[in-house]
Amino acid sequence: MNTQKNIITIPKHLTRKGDLVVISREEYEALQTLKKIQDFSPTQSQKKALRCAERNFLRGTTLSYHELSKQLGFTH
Repeated sequence: MNTQKNIITIPKHLTRKGDLVVISREEYEALQTLKKIQDFSPTQSQKKALRCAERNFLRGTTLSYHELSKQLGFTH
């Protein structure tokens, strides 16, 4: 049984800028593809709707999933 482990030494001056993470090449390439996805930028109307939803939530005037389904006319 081979119990030898690979050891990597990271110079201290490299780690002063924050956490250092070591991942496999496969994981790195998968993360690179995620960088191509654009951030979501809501429109003004979406921001307004979100503020309204947050106010309703704080007031406790929200609907449960079942109440909303019923009001929208969806049946099981």
